[in-house]
Amino acid sequence: MDIQLGLKENWKQFTLLVIINFFVGGMIGLERSILPQIAEKEFAIAAKTAILSFIIVFGIVKAITNYYTGTLANKFGRKNLLVAGWVIGIPVPFILMFAPDWNWIIAANVLLGINQGLTWSSTVVMKIDLVGEKQRGFAMGLNEFAGYMAVAIVAFLTGWIASEYGIRPYPFYLGIGLVFLGLAGSVFCIKDTRHHVAKEMMANTIPRLKNIFWDTTWKNKNLGSVTQAGLINNLNDGMAWGIFPILLASKGFTIGQIGMITAVYPAVWGIGQLFTGKMADKFCKKDMLYVGMLLQAIALIMLVWAYTMFHFVALSTILGWGTAMVYPTFLATVAENTHPQDRAKSIGIFRLWRDLGYAIGAILTGVIADLISINAAILFIGLLTLASALIIYSRMKCKTDGSVRML
Repeated sequence: MDIQLGLKENWKQFTLLVIINFFVGGMIGLERSILPQIAEKEFAIAAKTAILSFIIVFGIVKAITNYYTGTLANKFGRKNLLVAGWVIGIPVPFILMFAPDWNWIIAANVLLGINQGLTWSSTVVMKIDLVGEKQRGFAMGLNEFAGYMAVAIVAFLTGWIASEYGIRPYPFYLGIGLVFLGLAGSVFCIKDTRHHVAKEMMANTIPRLKNIFWDTTWKNKNLGSVTQAGLINNLNDGMAWGIFPILLASKGFTIGQIGMITAVYPAVWGIGQLFTGKMADKFCKKDMLYVGMLLQAIALIMLVWAYTMFHFVALSTILGWGTAMVYPTFLATVAENTHPQDRAKSIGIFRLWRDLGYAIGAILTGVIADLISINAAILFIGLLTLASALIIYSRMKCKTDGSVRML
């Protein structure tokens, strides 16, 4: 079997994986703009912490699944985990349609967390396996572009369908199509990438990590900086996911306008990664991460003073671009600093901490919003994001591989 590494050499499988990841991202988009309103209107839940419970559960379950996906990928194969993830996602749209109380919505998010952990992690690792070391940033940019464009498109569509036909069940019909296409594509079109890993190991010079968990979590300066930034990035995304619709509703925006504004941030984040992924291959990854986190911090802090449609769209755009700068760079940096045999595990550990950020962000935001105010919660998260940018600036080092400095 003639195995070659590279985007051009593996473009067919790579393209199929990008399409599959579009369906993966669409599953999150189902909930993005209307679930907090289902909580308030159908189940009369008023406390922000209770409303955000679905994000807390989703974040914790997805994070734990990510961790085990890294370990299981080497044991059972990437494709098998991808298929398993889709099978577990089958009940999700049906539960969201017909849930008689909020506990059913929580149960759907347990399944969605497992679905996302298995499917998204598998597509990430398989794409990195296929392209080799030269175009990882671009590969991750395409992967995350597909996923987050789907989040944005489906968030917009569900908001629009809800405003035209009601909150349930019609918006969730999209989910049945996503699950069917994702599962069928994974079973019949995707091939495992273990032979590509074996090929890369032959030319690899990166030393093995002594303790993959602690090195990825904090000890290794580059990996540790990326991991804390990933956690803070998803912490502020968890806040945006849960609080944005509530904040906008409190300012008198309609459900259609809320759908539009909440779609801007993941749309810029998604489209931006087509450019920032390529930038991550060219520029120093430390600079990309520092500037990206700094832009996020500025946008979040400024949100406290926003009140017009223009303000929210402009700040959502800055927040989306900042996130686009860091997201593909995170995964490319982890891949760049790990041996091929450690990579799936290290990415799993990074994604464990990153997605725990969803839960921590939702809990922090809910508690601060309930005790003080929504603005206090947003300001606190903005300052945490600023602190994360400063950690990157002081801890990380640029690789001496000819990457261009931005700063």
